[in-house]
Amino acid sequence: MILIFLFTEPVFAAKPPNILLIVSEDNGPELGCYGDPYAQTPNLDHLAETGVRFENAYVPYSVCSPSRACFLTGQYPHQNGQIGLATHKFALYKKETPNFVTLLKQQNYYTGLIGKLHVNPEGAFPFDFRAIRSANFNRREPVTAYASQAAKFFQQAKDQPWFLSVNFPDAHLPFIKQVNGRPETPLSADDVKPMPWVGVDTPRLREQVANYYNCLARLDTGIGLLLKELDKAGETQNTLIFYIGDHGAQFPRGKGSVYEGGLRVPLIVSWPGVTQPGLVRKELASTLDLLPTALVAAGMKIPEALPGRNLKPLLTDAPVTDWREYIFGFTTGSFPRNCYIQHSLRNTRFKLISNPRPGTDNPIAGSYLDESHPHSVISGATSADQKTISAQTKQAFTRWSQPPRYELYDLQEDPCEWNNLAEDPAYAATKARLIIALTELQVRTRDPFLEPVNLEAFFKEQYENRDMKYRKQNDFRWSYLDSFANWRAAQKKRPIEINR
Repeated sequence: MILIFLFTEPVFAAKPPNILLIVSEDNGPELGCYGDPYAQTPNLDHLAETGVRFENAYVPYSVCSPSRACFLTGQYPHQNGQIGLATHKFALYKKETPNFVTLLKQQNYYTGLIGKLHVNPEGAFPFDFRAIRSANFNRREPVTAYASQAAKFFQQAKDQPWFLSVNFPDAHLPFIKQVNGRPETPLSADDVKPMPWVGVDTPRLREQVANYYNCLARLDTGIGLLLKELDKAGETQNTLIFYIGDHGAQFPRGKGSVYEGGLRVPLIVSWPGVTQPGLVRKELASTLDLLPTALVAAGMKIPEALPGRNLKPLLTDAPVTDWREYIFGFTTGSFPRNCYIQHSLRNTRFKLISNPRPGTDNPIAGSYLDESHPHSVISGATSADQKTISAQTKQAFTRWSQPPRYELYDLQEDPCEWNNLAEDPAYAATKARLIIALTELQVRTRDPFLEPVNLEAFFKEQYENRDMKYRKQNDFRWSYLDSFANWRAAQKKRPIEINR
């Protein structure tokens, strides 16, 4: 009888559960609770012990602004319009797009954001409380500041149910080894190896990897301090906690790509009295699922337009038979100098990547592999690094730099996506099935990039603006914000037919 009580929803809660959404920058599941050998993350590991850890959780887009717009609105990028970085004038189609803030306010939730928003327009998210508005990539605001601001928020919420999103800057570049004495004992290059999917292992890159893990340790400290403030406020037992990374780490074939290193993220859900402590679920989960789950927790209906799922059935070990079969991924490159369109779709075993402009140079890859790229990143693979790589990695980098029409990977046998099976006759049926499933999803969600005219118009405008002068134009507006919105509206009346 006691166990049954522990795993059921509280009956006599005085108010709907509070909702705490913790988001970290630029990290995949490189945490102790996910089995990473180098991670020093005791607080997140403990959160996983008290809640449910999702082994296969994904974002729809592996760059900050689109990813955040997705989990805040519960919609795919092509549905909400934020298909690139907010700092490059990309935005939601409509300021009135329903989201975490506006929907929960309907249930009298007090709402707050600590850390950056990075979605346009900011007015679409009318938080009651804002603090530490900057990206804070230089870490001038210490991790203690996030907990201190949360304490203020808890006090101001008084007797209202609340929604608070706390966004930590670690582990975004620059990977800073130590800030204000944290972590106390930083890792060095001799202590780590790059993640297996990176495919490069040199002393220079190991130094970057070590400091990435140092950032994660500092992040974990900040989350521990935040959860202590939640406990001090007496709110732990009535709070639904989500923890996610906003996308994968900024290493080759990670952030910005549609490979697993970019799209797969940690997802931990803790909800006292509801979540089964220490449970691990392997179903395909998406950050699109956060909003539907929160709405159900708040006693609200899930809008029909949302493609995500309510995670509550997965929060105990009860069998779930009707779950999603596929997870969708997407990129536009996020700004003109990296413009490249890719879609991906995976099921529990196979992953399809669709490159509608095959043979075109992929500048996203260039930012990691070409030191002359105007936005070359320090955590990429230099020409000297690339002299050390295996033939397998070299082939993968070549494919990433000039993608073929399709890529197909067996993630059970090849989790790091080294071997493209798209032209292997033995996998022709699997490839065809995934192509049909991807097309059906694009039709169902009215993806403008399914129409070649839209795709080419977007490419043309991006290429014409590679000088980035638009950033200084206050009245600049990307044309897709109108043309794509109009195209999507038209599809309600005359949907595209799927050619099989």
